[in-house]
Amino acid sequence: MIMKYLKILMLGTFGCFALISSANAQGLNLKKQVWPDKYLMNTKKLSEILDNPRAARPNIYNIGFVGNIEGAVKFAPASKEDGLKQLQAALKDKPKNSPIVIYCGCCPFEHCPNVKPAFALVQKLGYTNAKILNLPTSIKADWIDKGYQMAK
Repeated sequence: MIMKYLKILMLGTFGCFALISSANAQGLNLKKQVWPDKYLMNTKKLSEILDNPRAARPNIYNIGFVGNIEGAVKFAPASKEDGLKQLQAALKDKPKNSPIVIYCGCCPFEHCPNVKPAFALVQKLGYTNAKILNLPTSIKADWIDKGYQMAK
């Protein structure tokens, strides 16, 4: 009886590994997504907005340790009180439906010390059109290496 259960367990485990390997071979990312899509701004979309002189630009805030994307305002890191105060001051007179994009890009989302406190502040202040730039790996991998706009 025990051997039967062990055989079933081994077959099930092997099947899971085979499924994951197959998905990875097909280029599917099975890594847990840290932020729901409704909170994310696609990098290509933001780049297209920046390329279009007639497009309405969002307020872009660099709340981390990395270089500035074209048009972004850089603050102290949002993991520090000074960074959050700077962000709050910048938002003070903006309408609550203003388009806002925050980003860090210092490291993968799941390790970033800056995005979560900054986005929590933006939400707490009642901004309804705020997004996090989707830089799940880093600004280098997800923005710079794609040739997107950086401040000169």
